[in-house]
Amino acid sequence: MPDHLGIDLTAAVRVVVATVAMYLFFVALVRISGQRSLVALSGYELACVAAAGAVLGRTTLLEVPTLGTGVVALTTLFAVQRLLGRCRRIRAVRRLLDRDPVLLMDTGGMRHEAMRRARVTEDEIRQRLRLAGIGDPREVGWVVLERTGQISVVRASSGLDPTMLADVRAQAPDRST
Repeated sequence: MPDHLGIDLTAAVRVVVATVAMYLFFVALVRISGQRSLVALSGYELACVAAAGAVLGRTTLLEVPTLGTGVVALTTLFAVQRLLGRCRRIRAVRRLLDRDPVLLMDTGGMRHEAMRRARVTEDEIRQRLRLAGIGDPREVGWVVLERTGQISVVRASSGLDPTMLADVRAQAPDRST
C-alpha cells in the first residue's frame, strides 16, 4: 500500500481484528443490556453512547490513527454489519443477536414481570401511552417492546388479531407489583 495512507499490511490486519472484536463486544453488551439500551436516550445515556463510540473508534484505529487505519476500520465495520445482516436470516443467529418482542401490557393491565425482565418502568409505559394519545388504560389492547427497543401501542378498539402477537414473547398474565 502507498505510504501516504500510513498503513501497512500488518497494521491493516491488526485494525481488522480490533474492529471485528470491538464490534462483536459492543453487540454483546447491547444484547445483554436489553432492547431499550440505545432507544430514546436520556442525557446521561447519550453521554455513555458517545463515550462508547469514542472508545470503540480509538481502539480500532490502533496507536497512531491514520487515514489508512480509518479507511480499514470503517470498511470493516460496514462489512461486519452487512455480514451480520445476512446471518440474521439464519434463525439460530437471529435468536442469538436479537431479543424477541415482549408483551408489556394487555387488556388486563401491565405485565410487571415482563416489564422487569425487559427493564421497562411503569413511567416509560405511561409516557408511551400518552404519546399514543391514550388517556385511559382501558383503551389499551397491547403494549409491546419491539426488537428495536421501541414500544408499540395498539388500541383495543382497533381489533386485536392474536396473529399479530405470533412473534411476541408473552408469559402467563402477571399483575404483581
